[in-house]
Amino acid sequence: MPTTVPTTVPDDDHPPGPEPAAAVDLWTGDSRELLRRIPDHSVDLICTDPPYNLAGYSTGNIAPGWRTPFNNDVAAWDEVAFDPAAWLPEIRRVLRPTGNLFAFTSYNMLGRWHDAYDPAFDTFQIVVWHKTNPPPKLRRAGFLNSCELIVAAWDRGHTWNFGRQREMHNFIETPICMGGERLKEPRHPTQKPVAVLRRLIEWGSRPGDLVLDPFMGVGSTGVAAAGLGRRFIGIEIDPAYAAAARRRMGVSDPG
Repeated sequence: MPTTVPTTVPDDDHPPGPEPAAAVDLWTGDSRELLRRIPDHSVDLICTDPPYNLAGYSTGNIAPGWRTPFNNDVAAWDEVAFDPAAWLPEIRRVLRPTGNLFAFTSYNMLGRWHDAYDPAFDTFQIVVWHKTNPPPKLRRAGFLNSCELIVAAWDRGHTWNFGRQREMHNFIETPICMGGERLKEPRHPTQKPVAVLRRLIEWGSRPGDLVLDPFMGVGSTGVAAAGLGRRFIGIEIDPAYAAAARRRMGVSDPG
């Protein structure tokens, strides 16, 4: 549970507020409840990866026989219905007027995100993450799952860090999370590579800003945020994932 109150550092661009929180604050529990502890308009960037609700489309793992099965399965938590609109009031409450939202999603959820968030923000756009080494489709029965979508939303006057036009493409290209970066225990089926998260955080926040991930998983957003000099609050309901995030970021268990 949290031991500090998350706030931001006052400066010329931000209104005065309470003293800042610790650099990294990780909470274990239901973010629907824990978000209420975050002060109004205190978060500079929300960067998160909520459920896609793809369980109904999954055909399960593929076992070719000559290697370990290809992971085509989803976790049990993805079977719980996720409604983006239900999270909008708290997202708007905690986000600064100059803040940004990045949320990973999938084709089946994009319309629901747009219906709720396009009217609520001045701008609603999409970033495409192209995975250069997606899992194969052994039966060749359709396209590779080589792209994921990221909802991007903000208001006028938001923080945006671009220097040149060629940096402004809504397209990120990296490999999937693999090798030493991919956690083996616990294994998270949708662990994102830090390289993708670094790009989003660089675009939408400044050093010292507060980044929030209410669906933290194994803490990749926090690893990226801390590495870029941002403060971070992560919330995760699964104790095993939360413990893995603490280990990755060197945060002690609150007990």
